[in-house]
Amino acid sequence: MNAQTQATEAVIAACPHCHALVRVPVERLQEQPKCPQCKAQILTGEPVALDAASFAAHVEHATLPVLVDFWAPWCGPCRMMAPVLDRAAAQRATGLRVAKVNTDEQPQLAGRFGIRSIPTLILFRNGRELARQSGALDGSSLARWLDHALG
Repeated sequence: MNAQTQATEAVIAACPHCHALVRVPVERLQEQPKCPQCKAQILTGEPVALDAASFAAHVEHATLPVLVDFWAPWCGPCRMMAPVLDRAAAQRATGLRVAKVNTDEQPQLAGRFGIRSIPTLILFRNGRELARQSGALDGSSLARWLDHALG
């Protein structure tokens, strides 16, 4: 890839606050880009709670890979995964969005993706499922799984 091609590459990310789609040049991902609509930071390094409407923006229309955690508040393994996902979101803020879907509040999304047990992690890129993992993972296992799936 030559320098001119690299300079024109961009990622489309959804704002975690207003869910507007924002085009960010790859070379500017480290600069804490702001949403032109609501002025909030786009790559916060924190998990984003999604509902049906925001799911479309973050997963189906954005090009930034999204790791979606399908969980429920009463689920012990889901609660154990929360700090692991928080760390992954912070460590991979410029290359991956971590999102959470509460299956109790969003049963239609859980049904759409055939979620039979929680926690279930699904990694998406460009609206397509890349990989799926059911059950809790520790931080190093999650990192290996993500690295393998993202290639």
